[in-house]
Order: sequence, then C-alpha cells, then structure tokens
Amino acid sequence: QLQLVESGGGLVQPGGSLTLSCAASGFTLDYYGIGWFRQAPGKEREGVSCINISGIRMYADSVKGRFTISRDNAKNTVYLQMNSLKPEDTGVYYCGAAGGFSDLRKVWYGRWGQGTQVTVSS
Repeated sequence: QLQLVESGGGLVQPGGSLTLSCAASGFTLDYYGIGWFRQAPGKEREGVSCINISGIRMYADSVKGRFTISRDNAKNTVYLQMNSLKPEDTGVYYCGAAGGFSDLRKVWYGRWGQGTQVTVSS
C-alpha cells in the first residue's frame, strides 16, 4: 500500500522549533517531488516548501530563512525543520508526493498524508 505518514507536530511557543517528518511506505521517495503544505482553519491549503526530483528546494516567502526541507533517501523520509515559529505558522501540515514536475502548487501532488497539527501559541 502506497502511503505517506507525517509526524512531529505539536504545541510550541513563538520563537520555538519543530521538525516534521514525512515517511513513505510502498514507494521510493527519491523518485518523487515532495512538498509540505499547511492549512489553517477556514483557509486554503498553501505550499510551504518542496524538494523536486532533482533536489531543488523551494520555499514560500513567508518561511524563507526559517524553514529547511531535506531528504534522507536511506530512511525514505523528507523532513521540514521549522525555526523561529510564529503564530501564523499554525495549521495542519501535510506532505504530498508528485510524480513529475512539482513546485509549491498543490495541483501537482497526487498523494497526500493525513496531516500533523502544528500550533504556535504562548
């Protein structure tokens, strides 16, 4: 069964850090572009960061300099290191897999995980 599973979310104070993981089973992640998206209540799912098949990384302007995406092919896992977190980073974070071209638009991603909640609050 092809599956993506996110983990690592939680409650953190403003200025804190979290590392999210996106683990794949049933397929090899390094043949896919992987994107991290987030969705706040009442808002559209938005692209946060992605790493394409060639290893090129992209970031939304709102997270540049604070978030870092990385891939560990041996563990078949993609990570999102989030530093200097702000309340506006709150939302459910999803990872998606894209079989061909990929960028920060969700239209390219055909497979999604179940999401992990990130709450930034004092």
